[in-house]
Formats: sequence, structure tokens, C-alpha cells
Amino acid sequence: MSDPFQPCERYYRMSYNALRVFAETKYPFVVSTKGRIIAEPEYLELLKKCNCVVQISMVCSSYDKLEEGAPSFEERLEIARKVAPSVKRLTVRIQPYMHEVYGEVYENLEKFKAAGAYGVIVEGMKFASKRPGLVKVAGDYTYPKALIEGDILKLKQRAHELGLALYSGENRTRELGDSLCCCGVSDLPGFKVNEYNLNHLLHGGKPAKTPQMQKTGTAMCFQSLYQNTANSRRLRGESFESEMLNVYKTKRDYVNETFGLK
Repeated sequence: MSDPFQPCERYYRMSYNALRVFAETKYPFVVSTKGRIIAEPEYLELLKKCNCVVQISMVCSSYDKLEEGAPSFEERLEIARKVAPSVKRLTVRIQPYMHEVYGEVYENLEKFKAAGAYGVIVEGMKFASKRPGLVKVAGDYTYPKALIEGDILKLKQRAHELGLALYSGENRTRELGDSLCCCGVSDLPGFKVNEYNLNHLLHGGKPAKTPQMQKTGTAMCFQSLYQNTANSRRLRGESFESEMLNVYKTKRDYVNETFGLK
């Protein structure tokens, strides 16, 4: 969850070396950044050889005072203009979105399109502590569903008028986006997304599962939901598919809260 094009990349060059591998193997990947380095010529030359989707995080100029030291909103637009011609798709991450800047974001959609964006991803701000007007969803405090849903639908309409795709990065409103996969790569040749999750079970009919997901012993990633010895032992004998279905069927309160169904 760290930006791979931070200033320290100039010294360590880890992302540059990773791009060299991706350029050679053509392995599909998505990378998110708000850094300047990705738009420098030597990085753009590698990106042209990669099977890559780039996400640029930018919301509006009002956020500049919240992100001191990072490139300004206008500078990020310029970064997007430079990067877009060199990658499979460029997407703008309007994350975290705050309702208070709805007007700015609405107007900025046209700027995103002009900068070469394929689409945008919108996800509402989440807070760790209680604040007036917010509701608790799992471990976070965020906007009431009706409020964020209304904003997304209006932004989606404007995005479509401009020829932009819009995706929702939040579970409660995921189905409002143009795909249940909020990364915007589900229909991109060369990319294969995971459909066998709670989101697709709820909204996607019959999500596809891979042969590996059906193998016994692939369910240990669910251990964090239980954190006890009995379930750790049980999970060793389960498959990813069987335990996903078990969570879907038996943890209905958790599922309903996470996806805004209660």
C-alpha cells in the first residue's frame, strides 16, 4: 500500500528494476501513484513495453493543503498527460472522496478526460473515530449510504457524458460502478481478475472460480476472520471456494454490514 514512485526511488531504483522485469515478461499489473518519477523519460520508455494500467491519485485542488510535499493537483494532471499514451489505460483514483468537494470533483471530470484518463474510481473517505453526520461500517466511520450513493450516481452520469468509465471503490456501492471490479481491468485483454469473492457472489450471479481455488488447503487466508486454534485446524481441510461460500452463508450480519444491505 505504499507509493512505488516516492522520492526514495531515485536512490533505491527498486521500481525501475521491477519495471524492467515486467517489460520483459509482459506480466499484467496495476500500479497506483501520485509521484513525479513515473513520468520521467526512462520510466515512460519501460512502461511502453509493459502490460500496465496506471492509476493516478488526484481529487481536486482543495486537497493540496492536505498533502503538503506531494505534487499539486495541477501537477498530477500533467503527470497523467505524460503517462497516458505509454500505458494500456490510465485511471484516476478519486480516493478518498469527501462530499464537501463534490462540486470540484464534478468539474474536474472534464480535466481528467482531457488528460487521457480511461475512467475514474470513487471511494468515500473513511475515518477511524466517530464524527458528526457519519455512520459506522465495520471498523470505520463513513458517509451514510444514501449520501455517497447519490454523489456517485451524479458523477457517473457526468462521466458517461464525457466518455469516462466510473467505478466504485467502496463495497457498499460497488454495484453502481461500470464493473464489480473497481480497478477497471476486467474487460482489458491480457488481464484476468478474481471474481470469486463476496462482492461477486452478492451481485454477479455465478462468479468464475479457478481450479486452484477448489483444492483442499487453500483456505488459510480466511484465518484472520477467526483467529483461534479450532478454526485454524478446520481451514487446513477446506478449499478457498468452500470457505468463501461458508462466510457468505454463515456470516450474514458481517456481509450485510460490509455491503450496505442493512
